[in-house]
Amino acid sequence: MTDSETKDSNGTILNDGDSVYLIKDLKVKGTSVTLKRGTLVKKIQLTNNEEEVECNVEKVKGLVLKTCFLKKA
Repeated sequence: MTDSETKDSNGTILNDGDSVYLIKDLKVKGTSVTLKRGTLVKKIQLTNNEEEVECNVEKVKGLVLKTCFLKKA
């Protein structure tokens, strides 16, 4: 990872394996799935981009979420 830190919407530092909550309803492009606010996302993985994390949610695998929509659990 780079020297910059990945932070959630409140400025809390995120690490690999953390759990986060969604703070907004999000439609997943290419599917009919809508992730509801308050959904718990477990075991996130940090990416090279400090504004994005990878995760697996419900039936969607390899999903990339923007950190501005996440709050650390």
